[in-house]
Amino acid sequence: MLAFEEIKKNEEIRTYITKADESLCALGFTEHSFAHVTRTAEDAGYILRTLGYPERDVELAQISGYLHDIGNLVNRDYHAHSGAVMAFQILAQLGFNPAEIATITTAIGNHDEGTGVAVNHVCAALILADKSDVRRSRVRNTEISSFDIHDRVNYSVRKSVLKINEEKTLIKLKLTVDIKYGSVMDYFEIFLGRMIMCRKAAERLGLQFKLIINEQQLI
Repeated sequence: MLAFEEIKKNEEIRTYITKADESLCALGFTEHSFAHVTRTAEDAGYILRTLGYPERDVELAQISGYLHDIGNLVNRDYHAHSGAVMAFQILAQLGFNPAEIATITTAIGNHDEGTGVAVNHVCAALILADKSDVRRSRVRNTEISSFDIHDRVNYSVRKSVLKINEEKTLIKLKLTVDIKYGSVMDYFEIFLGRMIMCRKAAERLGLQFKLIINEQQLI
């Protein structure tokens, strides 16, 4: 039974993450490399640990977060599906048991807003962690004058924090946005579908989802 820390050190997995991000870089997408997958893994684990799930479930969420974007190696379209198939094969070769493989591949295969649904708690944690990673450092374009809307929105976010309240009834995504680079309307134009998905994922965990931008609650 491999731990999350061992998965992070696996050179095959690290190669796939690197090469998948290189493809996205060539397409002009924001960063999807180790910073993103590590943060996603950590936040997914934080969610389940805070809610009192077993520690192995926490690790499965972390592993799902770390592996969730490897399908971009194949193609950006349907990357959740191809990533799930890749993860299935990798985890089987590493000796994971069928139940854990099923949980992780289901989470990965359902993390994208185009086709995904929070069908279990690990998947719900992955969705919330992945969709909340909005930050300036993900923008690779160094020419502000040529920013598209995704660049503007990510660059405008100076700080993002995902937090569950002490009563464990709410999960809040708090963003500090510099409106000089991107407006709140810009954010909703590209992220409304993701925020709806986050609301449904939070409900799967028995939580309410709140989006707060510059101290104003919007969802």
